[in-house]
Amino acid sequence: MNNRAAAFLLLLLLFASSVYFSSTIQKPLVGMLNSITEAWTDFTAGISNKIEEHLHQQETIIALRNKVELYQKSHLVSHQMATEFNALLAENNASFHYDPRVALVRAVSYTNFGDMNKLWLRMDDFNASRIYGLIYNEKAAGIVTERDGHPMALLNGDYQCTYAVFIGDNKAPGIIRGQNSDTMMVQYIPTWVSIAVGDEVVTSGLDNLFFPGIKVGKVRSIAITGGYQSALIEPYYRGNNPDYFHIITRIR
Repeated sequence: MNNRAAAFLLLLLLFASSVYFSSTIQKPLVGMLNSITEAWTDFTAGISNKIEEHLHQQETIIALRNKVELYQKSHLVSHQMATEFNALLAENNASFHYDPRVALVRAVSYTNFGDMNKLWLRMDDFNASRIYGLIYNEKAAGIVTERDGHPMALLNGDYQCTYAVFIGDNKAPGIIRGQNSDTMMVQYIPTWVSIAVGDEVVTSGLDNLFFPGIKVGKVRSIAITGGYQSALIEPYYRGNNPDYFHIITRIR
């Protein structure tokens, strides 16, 4: 058996172990498998970037330069707004301080084979005792929690993915939960607050996971059960396998 075949069999064994073994055995294997996957991802991304630079170097440089300028302007404007807001609070002797923070994280691999709603992430300064809000292209994509000591994304389609939302102009409160890649369900909506099919669903921020007003999806249908309204939601983000997400590390 040559070295390449032996390396492939070792990687396959690690992957199978991370999926099927107990959590005690999984924990060190997951870390090893993720390290190998990250190294391979970095290697392939580096090659891809070199090819892209070679084929479209000038066009890529111009596009990236424009994006950097845009991000810098947005960051400066956001920083200035936060500074002025905090100064206003200080002027009125308010103890509240506004300092939201967002970090870029990278998807490493699926947590379980065949489950596209759970992803391992590469994240600096991960706090295993916290739950984080996950964003993709300014849309709510899910939450991030801990598994075996590593950051794991539960995307919108996962049943364990839950967060607080508002529905429509009346800001009807509720808790949204994943159902599958195409739908989510908002539960515990008070019956005295009017909602309608087509209403937009946004994060409320009341769970300290997301900023208020991040778009989630639209109401597809409404039902009344157990003294509450529930709404079937068509989410904007449907797990289209991006390489990168933004994660909310600090709300205020």
